[in-house]
Amino acid sequence: MRHRIAVVGSGPAGLTFARVLRRHDHPVAVLERDRAPDSRPPGGTLDLHDGLGQLALDKAGLLAEFQALSRREGQAMRILDTDGTVLRDWRPSPDDQANPEIDRGQLRDLLLGPLDVRWGQGVTRVVPGTRDGVVVHFADGRQETFDLVVGADGAWSRIRPAVSSVTPHYTGVTSVETSLDEVDTRHPDLARLIGDGSVAAYGANRSLVAQRNSGGHVKVYAKFRAPVDWHRNLDLADVGAVRSSLLGLFDGWGARVLDLVRHGTAFVHRPFYVLPVSHTWTHVPGVTLLGDAAHLMPPLGVGANLAMLEGAELAESIATGPGDLDGAVRAFEEQMWARAGKWAQITMDGLERLVSPDPAEALALFDQVQPS
Repeated sequence: MRHRIAVVGSGPAGLTFARVLRRHDHPVAVLERDRAPDSRPPGGTLDLHDGLGQLALDKAGLLAEFQALSRREGQAMRILDTDGTVLRDWRPSPDDQANPEIDRGQLRDLLLGPLDVRWGQGVTRVVPGTRDGVVVHFADGRQETFDLVVGADGAWSRIRPAVSSVTPHYTGVTSVETSLDEVDTRHPDLARLIGDGSVAAYGANRSLVAQRNSGGHVKVYAKFRAPVDWHRNLDLADVGAVRSSLLGLFDGWGARVLDLVRHGTAFVHRPFYVLPVSHTWTHVPGVTLLGDAAHLMPPLGVGANLAMLEGAELAESIATGPGDLDGAVRAFEEQMWARAGKWAQITMDGLERLVSPDPAEALALFDQVQPS
């Protein structure tokens, strides 16, 4: 007998979960509120770690395809002083596969593959414990029942309230994202500054980070400590006003560093929210969570990796286990909580050092992670 399983959300966690189940010939409903894969910009680049995201792709049978798409050279990292002086310039070896980069859109398409996602089906809530299973309530008023509903629907999960009353809280650090297109031809000086991977400059309680994506596209992130409503007197749709505000925040920095902001084409506000480091819940039969829905943490290159591995592990335990669905989910949750708690603490500590009153903390952290 096949269990009726649904995963809510078509991000890396939900799609990995569905792909691994499909690899084991187990049906799964992927429920996504977006109307199409390209309804929203996919976001920037991701580094998938050996033993985390790459292990998940291996479980899904997609590791070779990932290796063909990914950019090993994108692991390069350059650290600048605020005046533009190069402090560190680390480059991977040609065969380094520890953390190769891949655009989120490319990863999404790789994971989607043959999956039949039910697009435009927003879920508003789930009700566990009914006689027939877990009832999923859709935005259009419909209902559907499953044996297991997996919430992989991100920071503001609609599934989380079924197992936990905890909501994300603001870290005190915010980010404003902008982009540079055709950087190699339109901004060759910045292309050389960024290199093949990422470049970062750290000041007191603020930083500028630029990450190269494929096709000459670069994402730039201005990160700083501020109240969550720091922009209350600023129209975030006014590109010129946001640019001027950011340049004021980074006043005194070198001109070539500030060109990362000066040439930005549009700006998106992304405050950093997190769940408590030790977020767990009392097990609820028929409902569980993956990724940001379960353990939202600072975006320091770990969250998507954990989410994908969790999706793969849960799917494997369901598909290859003895048939005890609830037992498989209970065991998975215990394993997830222990590992995610460690990484949540690591990333919170990392955020404190990367956006610190003392910029030397960021450089010291880099030297710990990537010693020369």
